[in-house]
Amino acid sequence: MPAKPEQYRPMAGGYVSEFEQFLNGFLAEHPEVREERQRGWYIWWDHRVDLDELDKQREDAVARKPYSYE
Repeated sequence: MPAKPEQYRPMAGGYVSEFEQFLNGFLAEHPEVREERQRGWYIWWDHRVDLDELDKQREDAVARKPYSYE
């Protein structure tokens, strides 16, 4: 049986919106969504940055005019 959506949160003033109740219930019934979201986070945000390569890209970049319609 899925977990009952949270009705009361003492630290948040006690109010839980209908949307948040729905979302909490949906995530409780579909744990794969949370796992997929975490996997997507690792793909797009948690990666190593090569600072030397970043400096090289900045040096090789062509300067743009601040106003391109001149």
